Amino acid sequence: MVVLAGAPAPLRLREESLENLMVRYQRADEDAAAELIRRVSPALLKYLAARIPLRRDLEDLLQECWLRIHSARHSYRPGEPVLPWVFAIVHHTWVDSYRRFRRVQARETAVEDLRERLQPATDPVGSSGLLFEQLLNELPDSQREVILLLKVSGMSLEEVARATSSTVGAVKQKAHRAYEKLRKVLAERGGAEAT
Repeated sequence: MVVLAGAPAPLRLREESLENLMVRYQRADEDAAAELIRRVSPALLKYLAARIPLRRDLEDLLQECWLRIHSARHSYRPGEPVLPWVFAIVHHTWVDSYRRFRRVQARETAVEDLRERLQPATDPVGSSGLLFEQLLNELPDSQREVILLLKVSGMSLEEVARATSSTVGAVKQKAHRAYEKLRKVLAERGGAEAT
């Protein structure tokens, strides 16, 4: 068979050259690995692009595929076609990725931006113009965290204690001190506006 220069090589010849590259890759030939990746990656990208809409995710998955191919290269049997072996690994990698995505999606809950939750539609203290967020800024960080977890997130004392690696007693004390501070700030600002 005569093959003209510039014409694509028949599939069998291309497959044989991939087989040779794969055997050299198994023997830790870096040049063979680079050439194999260069030749096969475009086909893998096309295969994955039909299943994954985001380019960033596509490139990450392609890299994961090559990591798995690298880890499994010892299982390739010389003389067997390379592409079916590679595509089997790529397919399983895609399936695992899809399952992982579905598990995460099933467990994730959309959380509103905390700033949106802290700014109520109406002024919480009437005509004073003092916003909840401004009141919280008057508190030390540890007390602010406890108030946010207790009142904004609705967690119990025990849950807040676990979340802050503290005891229930310490959480109660921080909350009590925060309430005292907030009462004092409200009283001061209320008295200042009245004068």
